[in-house]
Amino acid sequence: MFFSSRRGDIVGHDNTDIAEWELRPGGMVVQKRNSDVNQNFTSKSIIKVRVKYGSSYHHIQISSHASFGELKKILTEPTGLHVQDQKLIYKNKERDSKSYLDVERVKDGSKLVLLVDIESRERRILEKLKVIKKEKTSKSLTEIKLEVDKLCKKVAALEADDSTGGIITELDVETMTENLMRTLIALDEIYVEDELKLQRRELVRRVQKHIETLDMLRMTRQNSITLKKDEKQSNVHYGIEFQKRQGNPKQQQPIQHSDSVVVTTKWETFD
Repeated sequence: MFFSSRRGDIVGHDNTDIAEWELRPGGMVVQKRNSDVNQNFTSKSIIKVRVKYGSSYHHIQISSHASFGELKKILTEPTGLHVQDQKLIYKNKERDSKSYLDVERVKDGSKLVLLVDIESRERRILEKLKVIKKEKTSKSLTEIKLEVDKLCKKVAALEADDSTGGIITELDVETMTENLMRTLIALDEIYVEDELKLQRRELVRRVQKHIETLDMLRMTRQNSITLKKDEKQSNVHYGIEFQKRQGNPKQQQPIQHSDSVVVTTKWETFD
């Protein structure tokens, strides 16, 4: 194992050219860093480039080991251009964001040209609009779901009243059906993609199911009303027939005698 040594310990004599060594974590022995050398190296790696954008020039200080993508991030503030909307030209050639300045031989005082990437900007704006539309659609579906939940509770209450013999008015059924139909139309007007399709389909299924339930309640109510009406008419008809059969004493007419019958007090005698 090596430790930080004095000059000349390795070769056995005083040699000012021999560097000191240090032990790194993990057991690796490396040359000891010289802070002065690192500072000189860092200062030499910083370069100043001129970037032309339109009629303006921007002087940017950046490390020569940085990438063109990092240069674009710095140019975002003075130019107002989004990173994805920038196109850097160096020596009449567009440079990739992942390429490095020193690799492409960008030096101190080099001149670059910044252009607007129209196609990239259009793609980015379209993608942003797509995200905004998706968020808006998701919010609309959430609001409709809350409304459907409320309507479902009301439909369930009507079913409970019907099963216990309670009174259900035609107005209640019609109002509930209209609200569900409006919700169904609102769902049909929403254009969804990807995972939101399943969410909308589930809401449509729930609304249709409750509309069918209300239709059944309406039919049951109408059948009940028709049955009661028929029973009432039957009872009235039966009462009339019963009165006819029993007769009404107040309306009885006196017995009329035939004109061919002769009443006499003379009795016929027989020998």
